[in-house]
Amino acid sequence: MPIRYPNGQPYSRSPKQGQAKKPLPADTYSGRGMTLEHDIDEANVYYLNQQRAVVHKKPTPVQIVKVDYPKRSAAVIREAYFKQASTTDYNGVYRGAYIDFEAKETKNKTSFPLKNIHPHQVDHMREVSKHGGICFVLIRFFQSAEVFLLDAKHLIDYYDNQDVRKSIKKTEIERLGHQVKTGLHPPIDYLRTLDAVYFNGDAKERT
Repeated sequence: MPIRYPNGQPYSRSPKQGQAKKPLPADTYSGRGMTLEHDIDEANVYYLNQQRAVVHKKPTPVQIVKVDYPKRSAAVIREAYFKQASTTDYNGVYRGAYIDFEAKETKNKTSFPLKNIHPHQVDHMREVSKHGGICFVLIRFFQSAEVFLLDAKHLIDYYDNQDVRKSIKKTEIERLGHQVKTGLHPPIDYLRTLDAVYFNGDAKERT
């Protein structure tokens, strides 16, 4: 079934949305999940069960334009469009604060290409930050299975200066961002990093 963006362009699944990938290094826990989003989804379920945070992936509204009815008891969607451009991947509440973030994965070993971020996502991050929300991006380097939390303000600064460089060096992400602990439960413990970065290292409950 073809799904199209609001401008009519056909939508194709990106690797982070379900395409098979070669295994990550055997000595990393992150190799258990097929994608970064899969691991974040598992973490969010864990946090919810532990009563630590309520964070969900944002649904993307879809307009169905063509449906076939091969039989009375079933309908087959033949064509659909995204109603609007998506903002960021996740939002929710943690320790009374609104959090909003994007999840990105790159196979580049030394930098994160800014083409992976879209203008409307940057605009959304500006607004969230302006209104006092905690906004960031989780970046996983596929080859090393390292995950970093980078505050939106740093991402926006680099995005606004693409005439200088169209990517962020990994060394800069390591300097400006914060590496996120990975493990089993949860697979990506980004709340631990939020405690350290946005709550002065204090945590009411930490596993």
